Amino acid sequence: MAARRDRTHYLYLTVIGAVLLGIAVGFLAPGVAVELKPLGTGFVNLIKMMISPIIFCTIVLGVGSVRKAAKVGAVGGLALGYFLVMSTVALAIGLLVGNLLEPGSGLHLTKELAEAGAKQAEGASESTSDFLLGIIPTTLVSAFTGGEVLQTLLVALLAGFALQAMGAAGEPVLRGIGHIQKLVFRILGMIMWAAPVGAFGAIAAVVGATGAAALKSLAVIMIGFYVTCGLFVFVVLGTLLRLIAGINIWALLKYLGREFLLILSTSSSESALPRLIAKMEHLGVSKPVVGITVPTGYSFNLDGTAIYLTMASLFTAEAMGNPLSIGEQISLLVFMIIASKGAAGVTGAGLATLAGGLQSHRPELVDGVGLIVGIDRFMSEARALTNFAGNAVATVLVGTWTKEIDKARAADVLAGRIPFDEQTLVDDHGTPAVPAPRADEGEEKARAGV
Repeated sequence: MAARRDRTHYLYLTVIGAVLLGIAVGFLAPGVAVELKPLGTGFVNLIKMMISPIIFCTIVLGVGSVRKAAKVGAVGGLALGYFLVMSTVALAIGLLVGNLLEPGSGLHLTKELAEAGAKQAEGASESTSDFLLGIIPTTLVSAFTGGEVLQTLLVALLAGFALQAMGAAGEPVLRGIGHIQKLVFRILGMIMWAAPVGAFGAIAAVVGATGAAALKSLAVIMIGFYVTCGLFVFVVLGTLLRLIAGINIWALLKYLGREFLLILSTSSSESALPRLIAKMEHLGVSKPVVGITVPTGYSFNLDGTAIYLTMASLFTAEAMGNPLSIGEQISLLVFMIIASKGAAGVTGAGLATLAGGLQSHRPELVDGVGLIVGIDRFMSEARALTNFAGNAVATVLVGTWTKEIDKARAADVLAGRIPFDEQTLVDDHGTPAVPAPRADEGEEKARAGV
């Protein structure tokens, strides 16, 4: 076991080396670097391929094993309420910092950038009814083939409740899905060995395409956005995590260090979604809470996207010489945070959401979106990291509120006494083994069939 953990340790060191090499190639041979983009795209697509089956298995096992359906509803309602409050807080912080920095002052819009902004707005907006109808898949299996997280969530919930209603007759199906989950996680572990190649291609392409010019000319909004995201994670989320769950935010982020590295190299929080599900269960949060909170959070808990939309809107309006009034800021940004559902894990989706929101509220500002096209890829990394951290914290908090987290186990995991199995992501019974017996361990073993 130790040897396997050592190999994965070297894998993530290799990812760091690949990122540095990609940056060097991007600066030294930008033409060649841009052509490497398919490497990064291919790796992210491999990860996305696994998301639907992982979400399906996790939710079906979590919901199907719960005795009372009301418990699942309580978890979902609590999670959605928390997501709404935190999105509002993130919007307020972004508004405050954006108004203080006035990040777009003094910039000028070229014809090429205006065209780029208009292109981003095409087809970006979506009505509420379209969104709600889009949750329903065309067929029962199209949710898996279409790669839609919310569609998969709906099908999995229906299957979980159906198995729950079947009682003992559904037990063989649940066991079968449990075996499929192990297979899916093992495949994911194999795919992760391609991470260095994907990271190299993704970073080389973006550095080759933008160079250093975009970073220098737009440093104010980039630095301001990164600092704002950092304050939100460490001050706001960190305080909540300490007061409610008694967990140090640094310990949780350290535990998720490899996932943050993966997001940083691919600029997509979706690439780490399967591993977040596995690690939250390993931490001691129950399957129902993890299965409902994590996938739902990826569509509704968009803290980083909320901050980005706020600051980018103010930046665009300032750069166009047409600043937004406070009333316009609130109206526009409330609309955009609603329209941003489902955009958390998709690279560039925040930019499209920004353009769509401006198109529907202030069309004359859409051309200004082109000003941040060049650095959106760099900002999307902070956006994805913040979204991911927000969902990790939300899962722990919801688990604490519903008393569905083993705090003793969480302390052991965060202290490194129960290491995460990087090869299988799960143990023989779907959750990692506990090294020392607990008072309730006999009951757990009986349920697992040991």
